[in-house]
Amino acid sequence: MNDKSDPAAEGATTASLRFGEQPLAQTVAAAGALRRIAGLLVSLEQPHPAVDTMIENLERWERELTVAAPPDSAPRVGPDASDTQRVYLDHAFDIGAYNLCFPEYRFDLLGPERAAGRIAFPLVHEGPPGLVHGGFLGVFFDAAVQHHSCAVGVTGKTRSMNITYRRPTPLLVELRFEIDRVVDESGIRSKARLLREDKLLCTAEVETVAAKLTGTRFGRRHVPD
Repeated sequence: MNDKSDPAAEGATTASLRFGEQPLAQTVAAAGALRRIAGLLVSLEQPHPAVDTMIENLERWERELTVAAPPDSAPRVGPDASDTQRVYLDHAFDIGAYNLCFPEYRFDLLGPERAAGRIAFPLVHEGPPGLVHGGFLGVFFDAAVQHHSCAVGVTGKTRSMNITYRRPTPLLVELRFEIDRVVDESGIRSKARLLREDKLLCTAEVETVAAKLTGTRFGRRHVPD
């Protein structure tokens, strides 16, 4: 999926709640292209000259970007942060939009108690033939549940996550997901479901520490002199 969550669905809270810097537009575009190319690479039957050219370019680009990137790979957060560290990007919303190691998904509904959206897993998330690797389902549920909680302003670190696999999850098919959420003094309990039409594929029960969010901001982008 190459469309992001509907800003209107997230509401005004996301404007004041920040959990890191926003990714560069270049980063978002490159992540999508690299994800698609990775899917093509795992589909090739024979060596292809375009891949040789790509490898040569990647080696050159790696050298150039290494010079441009901060020397310290630690995230630039906290009172002791320095410009030699890397920028910390927002991990609350749409991580897959800029990091191809995470799934992309789209929310159509984001409310305090319920959320719903869509996802189509790409080839790079394959486990059994034509099916999604179970570990990527865990990553998806964790990211989507935290996204939901961050969007409505009460979230925290994940305590536990229990996934039940009911049917194999297909690749390259638009699926829908639903999340029901309860907050009380013990924390947040989210129940998420992934479905293909009316067939339940898997569920996740996620327990999270509850913390009221009041404009938290992690990281800052270094502005060159």
